[in-house]
Amino acid sequence: PSVHILGISSTIRFSCSGQEVDITPSSPGITLCLCFSVELYVSDKCGSDQDGDGTEQKPFKTPLKALMFAGKEPFPTIYVESQKEGERWAVISKTQMKNAKKAFNREQIKSDAKGKKEAEDTERREKNLEEAKRIIIEKDLSLPEPEMVKIGHLESKRGQRVKVFGWVHRLRRQGKNLMFIVLRDGTGFLQCVLSDKLCQCYNGLLLSTESTVALYGTVTQVPEGKQAPGGHELHCDFWELIGLAPAGGADNLLNEESDVDVQLNNRHMLIRGENISKVLRVRSTVTQCFRDHFFNNGYYEITPPTLVQTQVEGGSTLFNLNYFGEQAYLTQSSQLYLETCIPALGDTFCIAQSYRAEQSRTRRHLSEYTHIEAECPFISFEDLLNRLEDLVCDVVDRVLKSPAAQLLYDINPNFKPPKRPFKRMNYTEAIEWLREHDIKKDDGTYYEFGEVDVLMPNVGEIVGGSMRIWDADELLEGYKKEGIDPTPYYWYTDQRKYGSCPHGGYGLGLERFLTWLLNRHHIRDVCLYPRFIQRCRP
Repeated sequence: PSVHILGISSTIRFSCSGQEVDITPSSPGITLCLCFSVELYVSDKCGSDQDGDGTEQKPFKTPLKALMFAGKEPFPTIYVESQKEGERWAVISKTQMKNAKKAFNREQIKSDAKGKKEAEDTERREKNLEEAKRIIIEKDLSLPEPEMVKIGHLESKRGQRVKVFGWVHRLRRQGKNLMFIVLRDGTGFLQCVLSDKLCQCYNGLLLSTESTVALYGTVTQVPEGKQAPGGHELHCDFWELIGLAPAGGADNLLNEESDVDVQLNNRHMLIRGENISKVLRVRSTVTQCFRDHFFNNGYYEITPPTLVQTQVEGGSTLFNLNYFGEQAYLTQSSQLYLETCIPALGDTFCIAQSYRAEQSRTRRHLSEYTHIEAECPFISFEDLLNRLEDLVCDVVDRVLKSPAAQLLYDINPNFKPPKRPFKRMNYTEAIEWLREHDIKKDDGTYYEFGEVDVLMPNVGEIVGGSMRIWDADELLEGYKKEGIDPTPYYWYTDQRKYGSCPHGGYGLGLERFLTWLLNRHHIRDVCLYPRFIQRCRP
């Protein structure tokens, strides 16, 4: 080591390889050059070129790594595994050292060549960028004023000049004079062609995927035999850079081969991909179809609270929180609030978030999910079953008649809508039927009594429902049996005192419904930002 001392007059202690030397400089400003013999250790049995540091405790795996660590001649003494019994280390043989030096020299030549090429590439790129700064693109004022149009509405604009905003989904350069962009704006994808100055200008050289741009040009039908999204492409005559993304775009953060946790940590970028965005578009349409089903059947939508002081599904799955000094929870279900609305509104429904704190690590469990719930007065159990069957079949029919149908079949080409009537049986028959057909839960066990509602293939239960207790005395007895203090439920109990009636309802998990509809293996694939055990980000 070499140390330069400035204005200091004190003892300096050097330590290397177990040796310590104290030096007191006679005057400030001197340079001390101290040489120590350094030893490096190599073991092909227990060494590591990734994690080793060349010490006896953490040896390298190969002599080449030791020489590369040293950097240049004269090389330190290298010790390798001894072949003699009872001896741990031995100085590397001349033959081994010779071979290691040859490999080291080859690596040096490669490194020098690589460094030279990188320097040349950098110099060439900087030169190209400087030249590109002199290329100015301007709007052609002789052309018609463009109409601003979304990509999904371009078919009717063929032959016209338009202006389209979006994100660069894919980018391909062909020589210096041609650049192809696939643009994305959420409504679809558009192939765009830029030529000459449009791709030679400064921003054209810097442009990367995920950058935002405004493209001007004429919508042109692709020639016969050629393919492009929507059957047309945009021949650009001008463009503007709105927001430049880093070189490499989203690939800097993740790709399809990335670990699941990396993908989930960067889901804000993953949802820009074609598959996930298709799922989210289908999800939006399915949600709308549920609403349309309810509205067309005379239901009213309500917006119940998610901060509550009562439980619905058992205390073990409640998320607790301090609500201004009071005990409160995140709701497990909006059923109780829906029940209070039926004397005022009749048939009611809600589409809201529900939360379950159960310690389940399966492919079909979430801590937060979208809960589609409904309550209906003056119905029988048979009415309830009919309404459930109609709900599922009608929503599927609506989706298949919507523009999202093609997206559904893109994701799940083998989808077949459910046929009416659904198989109905009592619990005892259902348990027996499931056992006979070897249908099990995720943990490999068979369904037990009390666990079967509306089951979908590969997903399991998607709907749970029942006729509700409507007798006040029976409800109070239920509180007592379950050890529940009825005081916080006074508003719910009052429904049985002031004009009670037979009524029933159900809750359907939107994510499980989508998992079945789109044939996804894991429920997280149909969520925007899934929440489950140890996952509450981003």
